[in-house]
Amino acid sequence: MNRLVVGQFPAGGPRGSWPAEEYAAAQRAAGKPVEVVMDLETDAFLVVCRGENTE
Repeated sequence: MNRLVVGQFPAGGPRGSWPAEEYAAAQRAAGKPVEVVMDLETDAFLVVCRGENTE
C-alpha cells in the first residue's frame, strides 16, 4: 500500500487548536482520501493519503 504525506503539523499546538484535523477535513472536502496519524519519532501529526493512486 502506498502512502503520501500531504501535511505535517507539530504535536505541541495551542490548546483547542487542531490544525492537522482541519487540514485533513479540507483535503477530504476536495475528494482526497486522507487520514491523520501520529509520527512518534518526529512528535508530529501527519496527514497522509493512502491507496494505490496517491497523486
